[in-house]
Amino acid sequence: MRRRDFIALAGGAAAWMSPARAQRPAMPVIGYLGSEAPEPYASRLDAFREGLAESGYVEGRNVNIVFRWAEGQYRRLPALAMDLVDRQVTVIVAPGGAEVALAAKSATATIPIVFEMGGDPIALGVVGSLSRPGGNLTGVSSLSVEVSSKRLEFMTELFPAAEIFAVAVNPTSPTSGSQMRKLQAAASSLGLQLRILNASTEQEFDAVFAAVPQMGAKGLVFTSDPYFAYRSQRLAELASRHGVPAITQARDFPMAGGLMSYGGDFRQSHRHTGIYAGRILKGEKPSHLPVQRVTKVELVINLKAATALGIPLPVPLLSSADVVIE
Repeated sequence: MRRRDFIALAGGAAAWMSPARAQRPAMPVIGYLGSEAPEPYASRLDAFREGLAESGYVEGRNVNIVFRWAEGQYRRLPALAMDLVDRQVTVIVAPGGAEVALAAKSATATIPIVFEMGGDPIALGVVGSLSRPGGNLTGVSSLSVEVSSKRLEFMTELFPAAEIFAVAVNPTSPTSGSQMRKLQAAASSLGLQLRILNASTEQEFDAVFAAVPQMGAKGLVFTSDPYFAYRSQRLAELASRHGVPAITQARDFPMAGGLMSYGGDFRQSHRHTGIYAGRILKGEKPSHLPVQRVTKVELVINLKAATALGIPLPVPLLSSADVVIE
C-alpha cells in the first residue's frame, strides 16, 4: 500500500469514528436547589456526597451537579427551581425544608425530585403517602419538627422552678403553626407560660435575645426551622452576648458555643438524600421509593457555655446527652 493511500484510509477511519465519539452519552446532571449559600450547607453537602458515592456516583467522574442557591431569600426558590427544570437536569435534589421541596414540586411534575425536611411531608402536601409517595417526589424526613416540645422539657430540667420561657418562631415557616400548638400543649401540661418572639430575618435576632430577660423568661426555645439552623453561629454569638440559655434544633449551635441542641441527625438525612439521588440515576422511580424516616434524634450540650452562664447541669440531663462538648 502506498503511503498516500494509507494516509487517506487513516483519515477516513478518523472521520468515521468522530460521530461515534460525539454520540457518547453525556453524564447525568443533578440539579441541587439550596435555600441558603454553600458555606452554611458545607457539612450537609459532605454528607450528601457520601450518600451519592455509596450509590456509585462521584461528582465530576460520572455525574455533574448544578447548584442554585437562594441566599436565604426563600421567595427566589420557585424561579431557581424553574431554572433547573429549563436546564433539563436528570434529577432535582431539594434539601433543607418544606419551602425548598414545595418550590421544586411546583416547578415540575416529570423530573424526579428528592427532598429532605424536618417536617411531615404528608401534612405539608409534599407527598400523599410515605410508603408509596406516587408522582415524581420522594425523599427523607427527620423528627426535628416533631420534637420541638421536647426542647421545652429539657429547659425545665435546667430550671425546674421557672414559670416562664420564651419561644422563637419564624412566622413564615409552613410548620410554625403545628409546632406552636404542640409547644402550647406541652407548656399547659407543665404549668408554664410561653412568651412568643417572632423572627424571620437576621436583623430581628438581636431583639429576640434582648427581650428574653425583659420578659422574665428563664430561657429561650427555638422552634425547628432551616432559617434558624443555618444561622447557628450568629445565634450562638448572641446567646453568649446577652447571657441567654437557649436550645435549638441544630448541633451546629452548641458546636459554635451555644448551650444545647435537640433535633434530627442532619448528616444522616442528607446522606440518605444522596443515596436516593443515586438510585434514581440508576433508573429507579421516585414513586416506588418510600419516604425515609430518620428517627435518630440527638441531644448535644456545651459544658463551657453552661459554665459561662452559671448553670449547674443536672446529672440525669448530662447522662442523657448524645454529645457533651467540654
